[in-house]
Amino acid sequence: MTDQINTFLESPVFGVVGASHKKEKYGNKILRCYLMNDRKAIPVNPVQKEIEGLTCVASVTELPDDVKSISIITPPPVTEKVVDEAIARGIKNIWMQPGAESDLAVEKCQKAGINVIADGSCLLVVIGYHE
Repeated sequence: MTDQINTFLESPVFGVVGASHKKEKYGNKILRCYLMNDRKAIPVNPVQKEIEGLTCVASVTELPDDVKSISIITPPPVTEKVVDEAIARGIKNIWMQPGAESDLAVEKCQKAGINVIADGSCLLVVIGYHE
């Protein structure tokens, strides 16, 4: 799994799908985790215009080309739709945060040749997060 995580972290910019403006939500913590570790991130939220001072995009299809990796913090049925968008967009790496995993979504990633992390590992632990 270390190689998969290292490959994921090579992206110059990260998409955070399920980003939230509520500080207590994991979608906000994941976004802040990237920022506190000096990584560029773009929040993906179809409702919010801005989160943590960053402009949101409404969907994965709107992410810029330099986003090669996305973190997904959504319920499994939404994750499955997000994976379809990610495949169409050419995303290379997907990290399904704990609770976002779906066997169908993982299978779709594997068939598309996407580096997928969905083993229960959490970005907050791996790269380090503190309040």
